Parts: sequence; structure tokens; C-alpha cells
Amino acid sequence: MALITTPFGRHSTAAEVVEGIDLSGKRAIVTGATSGIGVETARALAQTGAIVTLAVRNTDVGAQVAADIMATTGNRNIHVALLDLSDRNSIAKFIAAWREPLHILVNNAGVMALPEQRTPEGWEMQFATNYLAHFALALGLHDALAAEGAARIVSVSSSGHLMSPIVFDDIHFMFRPYDPWLAYGQSKTASILSAVGATARWFKDGITANALMPGAIATNLQRHTGGLRTPPERQKTIAQGAATSVLLATSLLLKGVGGRYFEDCNEATLVTNGNGYISGVAPYALNPDNADRLWNESLRLLA
Repeated sequence: MALITTPFGRHSTAAEVVEGIDLSGKRAIVTGATSGIGVETARALAQTGAIVTLAVRNTDVGAQVAADIMATTGNRNIHVALLDLSDRNSIAKFIAAWREPLHILVNNAGVMALPEQRTPEGWEMQFATNYLAHFALALGLHDALAAEGAARIVSVSSSGHLMSPIVFDDIHFMFRPYDPWLAYGQSKTASILSAVGATARWFKDGITANALMPGAIATNLQRHTGGLRTPPERQKTIAQGAATSVLLATSLLLKGVGGRYFEDCNEATLVTNGNGYISGVAPYALNPDNADRLWNESLRLLA
């Protein structure tokens, strides 16, 4: 299967990617849209005329971001809704309140290299926040996504997935010593596998899902790591970091395409080793058997 290439690359910005695209009347949700690439993803979607909901934990900051997006794009259809991905009740309330067809779901929010933390259920926090909460959100919004037969899910992953496959026998570090980077890597592998699993199950409903690596961008995501340490020549601006998310959400080149992993606005190549945790996609992150096992385990946990 040939890799998908586009006219865009690592220096492209989100605004460049959506130039000429009209999504007037289409509805989009962006999680974690109060900082970093989440804001720029929402802004670019607003540029297309889409009705954009910022699904955020801090609605006061969300309101400020929404006002800024409206001012810079002229799109008044920017909304803010409470969504705390660490709280299952918050996720359930968000789902219950959603009444309209949904065309784009950008699972953007995330945490990185947390000190060991657990949810009330005992789940490791990075796996629960980066992956499982977004899985529950997409599952709950399935009917809204299927309503008009042409919806996309965008899963923000990372080259950090190269640090670890999913250790199915010890996802939550009950036996292994906790390692923040292995936990992060595992959660980002799960984010890719969720795109594989969702596409396999929901393609017949007109829903496709893809995952991506946004790039090395200095944001508050690195607050537990001492800041961004990537060499300057490999860093991106926030506008460049949002470009691949926006490409997967909007580009006609990806119509009907799902279950793939992109970086720098193009489909990533398979790698056979950790590759310095820089680029490429691990075979285990696209393996359909792993995707099935993760899907079933996620349903069991959420039950």
C-alpha cells in the first residue's frame, strides 16, 4: 500500500493547509483547545467556516481563546464546553449534551511524562488521559459522527510511541516500576491503535480515523520535562505543529482514508527500531491484532 504524500511538509502551517477549504455548517470538536496546537487547530478549522467547539477543562480560558479566534477569523460560531478528560462523569455529561451531527473530532488534549499518578479506578494517568478518555469520548459520540456518513477522527499521537508498545499484561504499571516515558510512549501507541481500530469498525458508518505526530513544539506539554530539549533545527512553531492535525481533519486528499499515521503532513514510513524516537511509525502501532486487543480491553475497563 503506497504511502500518502501531500503538497505540504514540515514547514507548512495550519492556515496554509486549510486555504481554500470551505466547511461552512460542519461541526468540529477540539479537545485541549486552550493552549498550544489545540488553539491553532481550532483557529484553522474556524477559518474554513466550521462550527467549532472548544472542549476544555478551564472554560474561562476557553472563553478567552474563543473570543480571540472569533476576532482573528470573523467566524462567530465558536463555542466552549466543559470537558475534563480525567473525570469520567465529565466525559459522560459532555456526550449527553451533544445533540447535533459531528463531522470532525480532534482528540488533541494530552499530558507528557507525568510523575506517577492514578485515576480513582487505579488506571495509570497518562494512559487514561491521552488514550482511554478519548476512546470513551469517540465511543459516546459515535452516532453523532455517523449521522451524515462522512466524519473524521484525528488522534494526536507522538514519535514518543517509539519508546514503548502497549504492555497488555501490565498496562497500568502494577508490576513494573513506573517509568514516566514508557507510560507516555505506551499511551501514544494506544492513540495510534485507536485510529486503526475505529476505522476497521466504523468505516461502514462513514467514519475514518487517523493519527499523527505534530512535531517538536515548545508548549506547556513539557512542564514536567524541564522544557523542550529538541535541537532548534528540528523544532516547529505552534502554527506548523497544528498543520498535520488540520490536514487530517480537512484535506480532500484524505477522503475515505483511515487507520494511518502521519508526520510533517505526509504519511510516515515504517521503522524497524526505535529510530532515536525521532520519526517513523512502529509496526506494533499499526498492527490490527493489537488494535483489536486494545479495543476489547478498553471496553472492558470502561464497563
